[in-house]
Amino acid sequence: MLARPAIREVVFLLDVDNTLLDNDRFKADLDTRVLRDFGEPAREEYWQLYERERQRLGYADYLAALQGFREGRDDDPDLLRMSGFMLDYPFAERIYAGAMEAVEHLHKLGTPVILSDGDMVFQPRKVQRSGLWDALRGRVLIYLHKQNMLDAVQRRYPARHYVMVDDKPQLLASMKQSMGERLTTVFVRQGHYATAPETAAIKPPPDLTIERIGELAGFNLQQFSLGACSTPAS
Repeated sequence: MLARPAIREVVFLLDVDNTLLDNDRFKADLDTRVLRDFGEPAREEYWQLYERERQRLGYADYLAALQGFREGRDDDPDLLRMSGFMLDYPFAERIYAGAMEAVEHLHKLGTPVILSDGDMVFQPRKVQRSGLWDALRGRVLIYLHKQNMLDAVQRRYPARHYVMVDDKPQLLASMKQSMGERLTTVFVRQGHYATAPETAAIKPPPDLTIERIGELAGFNLQQFSLGACSTPAS
């Protein structure tokens, strides 16, 4: 019989895309590549397929869109090179400044764990190639819809308190409604959600708001637990 995991004091749950890693830059590079190799009509087709898959699945799946894009292009050598572009993309160059330092700091305060949405091929590949897999010491959870998997997360990493760090305030609100005061939510104002409507309209609003992921390297444990201050400790 397997031993039950020890109960930790604090577990930090860290999103990947536009939280630790600039996924908007990847999308821009992918857009440029599709336009260069296939032209404007094909570029529009790819992103229509991408959006259709995102609506169907509830998360971004670039490879599924590429599979649909393949139809009618089986004899195009650029199509095979496109898959290589995605899988070998230098995600380590897209880690936000200060993100790795923040992760190392969180190791000193508790147990940081990646908690991400995504598919079972491209998203793990992204985490590995970016260096985040090693930085998080293999503590990586990737689900279809992470807000629906909170019971599983708590079984895998039982703790007295959790901190969720994400760039999507609406998702943070959903998780807060499920976990209540056992969860501190941290909104990182990065990526395209940074320009979304004011978070005050979201109920409940994030406990903490920061402008850059690197700011977490200056936080102390009390600030995360109490959720009362968004200014790093001096």
